[in-house]
Amino acid sequence: MKKLAILFSLLLLIGVLAACGSSKSSSEHEELDSKKLVIGVTSGPHEQIVEKAKEVAAKDGLELELKVFSDYVMPNTALAEGEIDVNSYQHLPFLEKFNADHDTNLVTVGKTILNPMGVYSDKYESLDDLPKGAKVGLPNDPTNGSRALFVFEKAGLIKIKEDAKETASIYDLAENPKEIEFIELDAAQIPKQLSELDAAAINTNFAIEAGLKPREDSIALESSDSPYVNFLVVREENKDDAVLEKLRKAYQSEEVKAFIEEEFGGAVIPSWDE
Repeated sequence: MKKLAILFSLLLLIGVLAACGSSKSSSEHEELDSKKLVIGVTSGPHEQIVEKAKEVAAKDGLELELKVFSDYVMPNTALAEGEIDVNSYQHLPFLEKFNADHDTNLVTVGKTILNPMGVYSDKYESLDDLPKGAKVGLPNDPTNGSRALFVFEKAGLIKIKEDAKETASIYDLAENPKEIEFIELDAAQIPKQLSELDAAAINTNFAIEAGLKPREDSIALESSDSPYVNFLVVREENKDDAVLEKLRKAYQSEEVKAFIEEEFGGAVIPSWDE
């Protein structure tokens, strides 16, 4: 009996220690490296701008390692799973939708840029020229699809139902007098399919990557009062880590701002001063 009592006491002690260890790990987080961050970006302007920010950050003793993605889902998945430390490619509506759909807790820690969405066409010089029944491409992710519909609504081609303003889809049109056929496509692939469509809404990074110049080539362009400003994003547990101030300082520097204005000629807009 004495041996059993000792064994029971040992097991109880191990259980208590394990519980303490579990409690500690759940209340603490692993702080980001103060000298190096792995940052996820989409190819195109986001990649180019962070490359410039990397040069500025290096002067402050911070190394940025870029990981480039070709879609809009993997940069958040990689961040949530700890494969990268931060990402720079998305606006708030997209982030909120991702968190809701994937039960993640990713948060913004600094404004970056606005990539005004444009509408392009190989066949027509104006949205007014689109024929009845025109085939028009839209990004197939919910937030950018809604964003594109707002561009068409502002141009007077459609009217979105009032109760669907925040999450509009192609099924939420109150008016579509030209009976436009909206076709949802992978955002990265739309430039390659433009010749098969009458027109298409294309995100700036993919447009530039395809050789399109938003200010010159678009037949409609999102206005500068758009709510779709992009952000630096991290896991919630890391939002107050000291190293992020170095990252913000580098990204939101005068050097990076000058680079954006010179490189993109108004097609990409620095938004942290607004």
